[in-house]
Amino acid sequence: MTSRRHDALARAPLDPLDARAARVAALDTLARRDHASTELTRKLVEKGYDPDVVAGVIDRLQVDRLVNDRRYVESFVALHAARGQGPVRVRADLRNLGVPRELVDEGVEAYADWLTPLRQARQKKFGVELPSDYAARQRQVRFLTYRGYTGTQIRLALGFDMDLDGDS
Repeated sequence: MTSRRHDALARAPLDPLDARAARVAALDTLARRDHASTELTRKLVEKGYDPDVVAGVIDRLQVDRLVNDRRYVESFVALHAARGQGPVRVRADLRNLGVPRELVDEGVEAYADWLTPLRQARQKKFGVELPSDYAARQRQVRFLTYRGYTGTQIRLALGFDMDLDGDS
């Protein structure tokens, strides 16, 4: 398709009931990156497509395995963990995208090792040495809490005595 023709199509009035155009818009969106079904639904409705038409398009994309919320959650968790974000933040971000709670919980709990990305994020920001004084320790705790790690994970990574200091 030439760019002039593509521009003309982009400016053509949108028919909210055109399922084929909604599917093309969905595939165009999915070509950029994977999306959860709720996120893709929201984007198509915001473009002007009828919610009932969008629901049918999403259902068909799920049957065709082009939209898969479980796969989306797995890749989202792995990507954000690799960026140094913890399970609390990842869980909140997925819930904000409208992903069902059970899929979010399952995906976050299935992720094998939250301590490795926590340690990497801590070392990148503060260096290899563990904090020796209270103020430095609290600064690192605040940073890691903001990144979305649990108190237990943070205490393990900072070398706290879990027998004396841990909570369940």
